[in-house]
Amino acid sequence: LSGVPREHRAFQYLLAHAVPGDPRHILSTFDRWSCHHEHLSCVGPVKGRIVERLLAERAPRRVLELGTHLGYGAVLLAAGLPPGARLYTVAVEPQHGAVAEKVIRLAGFDERTVELIVGPTDVVIPRLRQHHGLAQADFIFMDHRKRWYLRDLQLLETHQLLAPGATVLADNVLFPGAPHFLQYAKTCGRYRCRLHRASLEY
Repeated sequence: LSGVPREHRAFQYLLAHAVPGDPRHILSTFDRWSCHHEHLSCVGPVKGRIVERLLAERAPRRVLELGTHLGYGAVLLAAGLPPGARLYTVAVEPQHGAVAEKVIRLAGFDERTVELIVGPTDVVIPRLRQHHGLAQADFIFMDHRKRWYLRDLQLLETHQLLAPGATVLADNVLFPGAPHFLQYAKTCGRYRCRLHRASLEY
């Protein structure tokens, strides 16, 4: 009714209530907004703990996120990086990318730690090595449009962007669901698959 997009309303709430430079407080403020005001399709605290645990186990040096919405996932991933590691996060929608950039910087991460790239993933992925200096990724987090999961995984393979032993973590594969991606991952012979059971966000 106000004419202000939901994403901007959430960011204004973040500015008013979150502690700048504190990634955990940024995430918990997003969680409060989603629980008590308007739902946002963020990772959320339950699935966030799965992401944090896998990051701690793998200690990746180069992380790629496909699907920056408002920066929640990027802040979560960046907070779990080992020293000297770098996150490349891809925002499909320019208006979401503009908000995510502000959120990431508000959380205290500069361009040396988190590089935000705006554009369709099928355009960005083939350019990651030449234009952004990402030779290979150790950890990939997919949280964009589910129908693109399989296409983008195969693009990563084609352009040899998956490091040996890389972890590919994909959200919401059961609901709304990414059945073709799941079938490929389970049957192509390149991956060992593990399903993490979790509730939907909030």
